Amino acid sequence: MRATDKSPEGMAPRVLACTACHGKEGRATQEGYFPRIAGKPAGYLANQLINFRDGRRSYPQMTYLIEHLTDAYLHEMAAHFAALDLPYAPPPAPQAPAAVLERGRLLVERGDAARDVPACVSCHGAAMTGVQPFIPGLLGLPRDYLNSQLGAWKTGQRRAQAPDCMAAIARKLTPDDVSAVSAWLAAQPVPGGGKPVAALPAPMPLRCGGVAEVPAASATAGAALPVAVR
Repeated sequence: MRATDKSPEGMAPRVLACTACHGKEGRATQEGYFPRIAGKPAGYLANQLINFRDGRRSYPQMTYLIEHLTDAYLHEMAAHFAALDLPYAPPPAPQAPAAVLERGRLLVERGDAARDVPACVSCHGAAMTGVQPFIPGLLGLPRDYLNSQLGAWKTGQRRAQAPDCMAAIARKLTPDDVSAVSAWLAAQPVPGGGKPVAALPAPMPLRCGGVAEVPAASATAGAALPVAVR
């Protein structure tokens, strides 16, 4: 994929390399490792492409494909996949005992105030389908992918633009927390076709790098941080 390659057929034939991992039309599956990109908010997708290109995320195959592409071209790619309106497959059977799933549900929906861990829904929306244009949904993703990304933030292998709120909150989660959250999320059906909502009903707990346009309750480093898988 080259920034100068302007195919008359549009973007679809220029992103076929993406579908080798992310599945036909970027819809992926919940059984694999790679995440779905079809229908994700365009701003989120563009931010992640830029993060891969600039080294904040590390995956050699991704870097190889996009390391020479411009911001403008990466935004074109993001817009293409964001515009795809494709159905989600039903979720797989739960991959954890009921007690673990309940622990995950509570962390997702209520957080843990004693550890300053807010609910995932405070950033990703009550339906967990994300928020336009920068915040992704967390449903319809493979459990292995969710586990790996939370682990990468805990260890510093994945980073985002400063302030990297996700890294800070991931370090507060125990391995059991990560396992419970990922198991519960992966077992949920995706409502409303997975479409992101237009806006959050209240400010995020803290400003997060890459989503400066989203209102946040505080910009103080010690304030509550949003749980967000990006």
